[in-house]
Parts: sequence; structure tokens; C-alpha cells
Amino acid sequence: MNAEKHPLSPFLPLGARVLMLGSFPPQRVRWSMDFFYPNFQNDMWRILGYIFAGDKNHFICPGEKRFDRERIEAFCREQGIALYDTAEEVVRLKNNASDNFLQIVRPVNLAALLEAIPICSSIVVTGQKAAETLSGIIGVETPQVGKSIEADFAGRRYTIWRMPSSSRAYPRPIEWKAEFYRKVFGL
Repeated sequence: MNAEKHPLSPFLPLGARVLMLGSFPPQRVRWSMDFFYPNFQNDMWRILGYIFAGDKNHFICPGEKRFDRERIEAFCREQGIALYDTAEEVVRLKNNASDNFLQIVRPVNLAALLEAIPICSSIVVTGQKAAETLSGIIGVETPQVGKSIEADFAGRRYTIWRMPSSSRAYPRPIEWKAEFYRKVFGL
């Protein structure tokens, strides 16, 4: 099996206060846009649309099965949200997007990411694989879903949030998941 390198550059807007880390993007065939959480079946942008605009479809291009990348990027800049993943290189053991079948070859260089967003104070992981990987990088216990811990890393203190997966493979309604994400943004 061949190792696959991350296909996206980190999205690190000036003024980012929150760094959201997933595990790794799905295969390109599943993408509806060239950006993070690109699979139209993934609910991340529906969750954030629901929380911030009161509309699960806020980031969906009307009449299409794709997300509006420009609107999402503008939203992330406005809200101070940076995006990347906990793995920079993986092997897909079953040729799919499931975290259960991702073998991480090279984890993210977290210190370099955080250095690029100096006022970031919160790190959000959006699934079990991401949570376990981040915990290993930082050297802390993996937080429970919906909980946060304080951790020191690279000379700074961060609040580490463990959110439920936005994947539909994690079978909970958007509204249920949104209640956890509201805590991160103080809403």
C-alpha cells in the first residue's frame, strides 16, 4: 500500500483563535470542493451553519450538491478558525475514508502550525482518530467527547476540545452534534 500525502495546505488565517483538526481528507472522488471537510456527506459545514446562521444549508450552494468554498473561507476568517488535520501522510488500509482504516505515517507538525497562528488558544479535534493523534503529539490523555482539557504545548497553554465526529458514520443528528460545538465558540 502506498502512502498518501495531505492534498491541502493548512488554512491559517491571520487572527485565528481556534484550530480545528480532523484526521485526514477523504479520497478526491468524494470531494464537493477543494477545501476542508469536502465530502458533501460530511456534516461539519451543516453543523457550523446551524450554529452561526440558524440554517443547516447555509454553506450549501443552492440547487447543488456541494459546499460554497468562498463563503466558508470568509466565515472562517471572520470567526478566527484555522483548519488542518492531525495527519500529513497516511496509508488507507481499506481504500476508503474511514478513520478506522487510516494508518498514520506522519503526524502533523503541530508546533509549526501553532507558530503560524500566534493568538490561537483553542484546538478542536473532530473525531476519535484526530483526538488520539493529537493526544499523542501533545502527550496528554484523550478528552471525552464534548469535553475539554487544558494543556501546555510548545511554550503556550491551550484548551483542547474533543468534539463528536461530523461524519455521518457517527450516527447522531446535526442538532445533537451542534450543542457540543456551541461550547467551543461560546454560543
